[in-house]
Amino acid sequence: MTRPVRIGVQLQPQHAPDYGLIRDAVLRSEDAGVDIVFNWDHFYPLTGDPDGAHFECWTMLGAWAEQTERVEIGALVTGGGYRNPDLLADMARTVDHISGGRLILGIGAGWFEKDYDQFGYDFGTPGSRLKLLGEYLPRITGRLAKGNPPPTRNIPVLIGGGGEKKTLRLVAEYADVWHSFGDRETHLRKSDILSDHCADVGRNPTEVEHSVPWPGLENAADLVADGVSLFTVGVSGPDYDLTTLVEAIGWRDDNTAPALSGLA
Repeated sequence: MTRPVRIGVQLQPQHAPDYGLIRDAVLRSEDAGVDIVFNWDHFYPLTGDPDGAHFECWTMLGAWAEQTERVEIGALVTGGGYRNPDLLADMARTVDHISGGRLILGIGAGWFEKDYDQFGYDFGTPGSRLKLLGEYLPRITGRLAKGNPPPTRNIPVLIGGGGEKKTLRLVAEYADVWHSFGDRETHLRKSDILSDHCADVGRNPTEVEHSVPWPGLENAADLVADGVSLFTVGVSGPDYDLTTLVEAIGWRDDNTAPALSGLA
């Protein structure tokens, strides 16, 4: 399966004391030609002042659905452990309709202990959080199938993580997009493991789009050759400097076929 190369931006909702700074960054990103605008699902900053300004993920996605016209939107990623899966599915269905079918449902097992402790959720262990994610994913897909009105499309599911036995198995079973971390060699090795999981569940591995953080101009082409088609630039507040994003979009336009909105 040949996919257009796409560029995303993760507008990290931290250190912006005025929401208008985020709203402006969304507008600038869409005007620059980005394909997807992500945020993240945390309750506190991950870098800088740990008690700095921060805004909530899914409320924001509803606002972005109204604000934007072309880009896909989503969380990179939703913390599965502190979102009731049936409610999350209905939230996703609603944002899907508000946006006219531009939502990507990003989800992971969760990892930032402060999010859990401060909001009264059980942090558990990596194994228990992955077990919970495995229980939640079929509930999400089941609830989406019951919605009235139904989603405008089969909402793409993005799963973030690289655990070889459990996370990649869930990617093979449920994901349209796999977001991973690590160097090129790590990605290639885990891609082979994902292919094995896909074979086990009877799925063609080319159905899963590969997504990674933006690796820089010097490395992007090699990752495209390895099968990556989605690159995301992370940007933090309060300034939301889009210089690197503009460079990545320029690289996309100079080196690939014109990017298309939506999954190929």
